[in-house]
Amino acid sequence: MKVSVFGLGYVGLSNALLLAQHEDVMAYDIVEEKVKKLSSRKSTLDDKKIIEFLLRKDIQVDFTSDFEKAVRHGDYLIIATPTDYNDKTNHFDTSTIENVIERALEIRKDSVFLIKSTIPVGYVMSIKEKFSTQNIIFSPEFLREGHALDDNLHPSRIVIGEKSERGKELAAMFKRASLESNTPVLLMGEMEAESVKLFSNTYLALRVSYFNELDTYSEMNGLNTKDIIEGMGFDPRVGNYYNNPSFGYGGYCLPKDTKQLKAEFNGVPQQMMTAIVSANEIRKNHITDMILSKKPKKVGIYRLTMKANSDNFRYSAIHDIIRMLEASGTEVVIYEPRLNGETYHNIRVNRDFQRFTDEVDVIVANRMDNVLRPMKEKVYTRDLFEKD
Repeated sequence: MKVSVFGLGYVGLSNALLLAQHEDVMAYDIVEEKVKKLSSRKSTLDDKKIIEFLLRKDIQVDFTSDFEKAVRHGDYLIIATPTDYNDKTNHFDTSTIENVIERALEIRKDSVFLIKSTIPVGYVMSIKEKFSTQNIIFSPEFLREGHALDDNLHPSRIVIGEKSERGKELAAMFKRASLESNTPVLLMGEMEAESVKLFSNTYLALRVSYFNELDTYSEMNGLNTKDIIEGMGFDPRVGNYYNNPSFGYGGYCLPKDTKQLKAEFNGVPQQMMTAIVSANEIRKNHITDMILSKKPKKVGIYRLTMKANSDNFRYSAIHDIIRMLEASGTEVVIYEPRLNGETYHNIRVNRDFQRFTDEVDVIVANRMDNVLRPMKEKVYTRDLFEKD
């Protein structure tokens, strides 16, 4: 089939390369520099499988910044543009999706859209009405940053928000691209598909928050968190996953999806959704307090990334901790090799690792790194299993 993908972040680029194994794919992005880089087969993301696929001769995908060309190419137009959460409106900002749909319909009235961006419950129904078309379908993504294409190649399930022959055709297209022969395929209503995404990510945020609060309890009572978690994890009903303490959940999805789901419960009795969002803020406050209890004159932040093997700074919990440390009057310096400037949000950046470690009293690391072991006595981390 002919497929066009709009938006080349983790979701869009991984889907474009995934489908290019068997389909005729054109991938569009508004950023010309990104398109040029991808056209020369250089990845714009830190994802091993994406880098590998871009270099493969059998992966035929064209990258373009010509919107009309991309619209006219595709039998299906996959939308994977960002939908950030707006705290003022308590709602995802879906303007990027609507911009693609509106512009595409002006070019081709029969355009068929498959939304991969995360959206509120009831969104597809509302924009079908807004744009007077039934050709809008939602299919949620379940990807990890840094492993997006690998997760698409080995999907846990394929969910299509439409019970129809067209839905079956789309599911077959994604299953054909999968390396798993027994991947479950679920066709369901659009609102159920929208809900699957939000409830799945909020459950993962719940697990992160649960084990973080377990760690807070242990830290304040002098207990060994690792022993407790290991003792729980052998129970198959609990499992040994998403249980490594951190400074709080962050990244592209969990912060915004939990807030959106909480907003969806307006008028519906609940306590847990509010608690999951609040627990993350409480955790960051606790981490800040524990750092300040060491009475440091200068705190070093080792890496801004959310987790190991990630290039994502956005919504990382460390940002709020930095703000609170600064508000306390503590001097903060950052070590982050991916930064080019001398400052980051007005905070000094030291790219010389040795000088960085020498000048600070405490090194704050959300995830432990082998290079920190020689000065382990200076390091504050809650990374107990050195994974995730």
